[in-house]
Amino acid sequence: MEIKVAVVTGATKGIGYAIAERLLESGARVFICARNKPELKRALEQLSASGTVEGEVCDVRSEDQVRMMLEEAKRVFGGVDILINNAGMGVFGKTVEELSGEEFRQTLETNLFGVFYACHYACSDAPRTRRRLHHQHFVARRPERTSADGRVQRFEVRTQRIFGSADAGSETRRYQGKLRVSGLGQHIFRRRLAVEGNGWQLQPEDIADVVMDLLAMNPRALPSKIEIRPSKPPRK
Repeated sequence: MEIKVAVVTGATKGIGYAIAERLLESGARVFICARNKPELKRALEQLSASGTVEGEVCDVRSEDQVRMMLEEAKRVFGGVDILINNAGMGVFGKTVEELSGEEFRQTLETNLFGVFYACHYACSDAPRTRRRLHHQHFVARRPERTSADGRVQRFEVRTQRIFGSADAGSETRRYQGKLRVSGLGQHIFRRRLAVEGNGWQLQPEDIADVVMDLLAMNPRALPSKIEIRPSKPPRK
């Protein structure tokens, strides 16, 4: 890869860490962030073996923290070419009655507001720098399940509207060669290494491979929405 600068949110473990590692191995300079300072320090120490990496503590629910994080990334590396909005959360296995208002609010602030904040401040100087910004969304989408009486058995906050916002943001600049937006969703992802008998589940490196393929595509092609699934899930 031509030397570029990438920002990866939520990159101390799992998908974010795998993407940051792949980017570093490709020659990119990477700036990562996460809420937990000890985990961030550990990730930076490990990732430094693969290339030039810096980072800062940041809770993407805070607009000020996102702004300061991206300002620091631009100060350290001179700009941002690639933005990976990986930080996200979900509340799984709860019914609508069991899900609290606070849990719902935190999910929206992380998965929706956090993405907006990062896009807003990463793109703020794009017209001046004329950099091409690659922007990846990770949006988990799973169906709600209902019982025979129509009661929702599982309620999962989804942020599919992000795709629409991303498309709108890309449309205004992509003809100027300044902004390319892709959306990537994954199903049935297991954050821990698959245990014996569960090797069919997607792993962080699988998602990282897709991201690198997207970044390597010819500029004339714009993959807008990509979904990756396990190739051989167990039969029901």
